[in-house]
Amino acid sequence: MNDNMATLSLPYGKGCLKAKIPAGNLLGTIVPREAAPGLGAQGVDEALDHPIGSARLEDMAKPGMRACVLASDITRPAPSALMVPKVIERLRAGGVQIEDITILFGLGIHRGHQEAERASLVGPETARSVRCLDSGESPYLRVGVTRRGTPVEISEVAARADLLVATGNIEYHYFAGFSGGVKALVPGASSPSTISANHSLQTLPGAEAGRLEGNPVREDLEEAAALVGVDFILNVVLDEEKQVVHAVSGHPVEAHRSGSAFLASLYEVPIPRLADVVIVSPGGYPKDINLYQAQKALDNAMPAVRPGGAVILAAQCPEGFGEDCFREWMLEARDHREILDRACRGFVLGAHKAVAYARAAERASLYLVSEQPQGTVGRLLRQEPDLGSALQHALGRLGDDAMAWAMPLGGSTRPRLDRGGRKDSMSR
Repeated sequence: MNDNMATLSLPYGKGCLKAKIPAGNLLGTIVPREAAPGLGAQGVDEALDHPIGSARLEDMAKPGMRACVLASDITRPAPSALMVPKVIERLRAGGVQIEDITILFGLGIHRGHQEAERASLVGPETARSVRCLDSGESPYLRVGVTRRGTPVEISEVAARADLLVATGNIEYHYFAGFSGGVKALVPGASSPSTISANHSLQTLPGAEAGRLEGNPVREDLEEAAALVGVDFILNVVLDEEKQVVHAVSGHPVEAHRSGSAFLASLYEVPIPRLADVVIVSPGGYPKDINLYQAQKALDNAMPAVRPGGAVILAAQCPEGFGEDCFREWMLEARDHREILDRACRGFVLGAHKAVAYARAAERASLYLVSEQPQGTVGRLLRQEPDLGSALQHALGRLGDDAMAWAMPLGGSTRPRLDRGGRKDSMSR
């Protein structure tokens, strides 16, 4: 190994981890293209003033309407405290009364919120003046079945709303293509049965990060949302500092497609070669709040590592696994093959995350640097006490000439192998 050392710095919770790596073993750092300065509230206002494929929200709103605003839960980096009050302003401008507005946090199968967390998400003033509910607090109403057989069971407060608005941020999603759009409703505000049926489609061809057209999961969830009737979306794209660099509003599909195309132009990064080792961080809090969420960064790292290589996942995970069934499958498995074999016998919601880790372990050795005690995450992940020891072991196992990529923003960056060596590569 080269004696000349380079310093790596990766986001970790609300701080960062640092480690030294021989400079001769580091291919570079895979980072997004530089975005324009953060747009903040002005960018959100401009998006709401110029919706895509839709009338303005205040022109859709009418006195007497019951409105439901879907907001992201605590595991997402969406700036709801910026977006949701802006949406409520537009609803009020159209004549909707404050008592007829409900903010519904889409939990999916995640845990519920404490009151203080709700206030932190949408802002204390908004939380005091507008009714706030977690999706699990509202009964589910069955509104139909998709062509692929997904039962569409939606939180009643959303299903019965006269005006349904979805907010969120857009980033890569490992089987729905991208987050955002009507994903705030399905799976966000859907029953476990709906989520399970939709997520079971992730095993079909086309269910992959960065793909929307021909993606069975995305097509199914958008069909399900159409049965309910999402009227309007407000989505944002964030930079590495979690500042808004792009915003779209309007039609739930057309606006989402536009926002996703912008996201890809920023975060899809061509790389000239695969690495033996990839060191990846989800990007810090809340993307590394638990292993359930951190998996998305692991998935984004896989296109950058060679078969038989290693991936080091640096994720704080203060909430551990983040889902009970996922935890059970990970702790019970002796190896990745056992999880994959078990999954072939039937899809289980929550266990799909264990399957995702198993597929990654099928390609590369997996290391975890987190605050979880040794021996508490199962056999698929080799736990290391710090980033330096993980690097030492991985590089030592793969040889003195092993080469590494670093991905400090793995939750939103998607490498793409480009053997032609295109000049627009943003790895450095």
